[in-house]
Amino acid sequence: MTTTVAVSKPDPPGRTRWRPGGSRTGPRGGPTSRPRGRTRLRRTITANLTAYGFLAGGLLCFALFSWYPAIRAIQLSFQRTGGRADAGTEWVGFDNFTTVFHDPEFAAAWRNTFYFTGLALVIGFVVPFVLALLINEMRHARAFFRLAVYLPVMIPPVVTALMWKWFFDPGPGLFNEVLRAAHLPTSTWTNGEDTAMISLVLVATWANMGGTVLIYLAALQGIPGELYEAAELDGANLWQRIRHVTVPQTRFIILMLMLLQIIATMQVFVEPFVITGGGPGDSTITVLYLIYKYAFVYSDYGSACALSVLLLILLAAFSALYLRLTRTKD
Repeated sequence: MTTTVAVSKPDPPGRTRWRPGGSRTGPRGGPTSRPRGRTRLRRTITANLTAYGFLAGGLLCFALFSWYPAIRAIQLSFQRTGGRADAGTEWVGFDNFTTVFHDPEFAAAWRNTFYFTGLALVIGFVVPFVLALLINEMRHARAFFRLAVYLPVMIPPVVTALMWKWFFDPGPGLFNEVLRAAHLPTSTWTNGEDTAMISLVLVATWANMGGTVLIYLAALQGIPGELYEAAELDGANLWQRIRHVTVPQTRFIILMLMLLQIIATMQVFVEPFVITGGGPGDSTITVLYLIYKYAFVYSDYGSACALSVLLLILLAAFSALYLRLTRTKD
């Protein structure tokens, strides 16, 4: 029996051949190049360039409509504009800040803004969480109530303010008509200095709580049911389950939404502008409303930008402190 042995011929000098794994080898068997690596690198570069190309449009819009106005406002806060935002050529240093500090409405605006923020945290922060708990416990019509809660968010803010302005009308307004029909005493609502700010907080809470409720619902539905079952086996009642299970499991969401709500309520403008006009007296004038008056009533863009910079510094400092404290606790 004859056995045939196949003998491979050596490659000519300078010629390369392919290994079974796909790598190219030279005359001595050493690798000479890696075409797969080059192809992978080329594809990665192409994918990154494509992603950055799509991202460039968003970054450009964000830079034009967010970063540039902020930088321009800081620049104008040290200039005298002469009644036009594009005429700021005279450098006046901190004169605009001095003008703002000596304005009689400056202290009232900050006091009302902090008052509105405090009321919004007491009313507008608790109500969405309670609504989310109630909707989460429903067995039927949960989708309907989610839509009903979120519906006010889809209404334009000015339309919402005008609608509530009619509700609060001390004469033929809806709320006072209901109180008269029930033989109850009527209220001055937004026409009274003691009730105007509370009325505005109710409007802001109704108009903006829909998104917060949906976020809470998503967080509640992510809590494992085994935790509630274990708490029930231990004899925990409803309040104890909320305190020891629900709140700790949603703590991060609660803290972040609290920070976002404080930042948003510190910039309240539509409700006092449309409903009360800053009145009665100066009981509802806010910082953002005062900025509007500087810019579009007094044509003093330098002072308006100076007050905007002060608000920016306060919110940035508060956000940094808040995040630092919550990170330390975690």
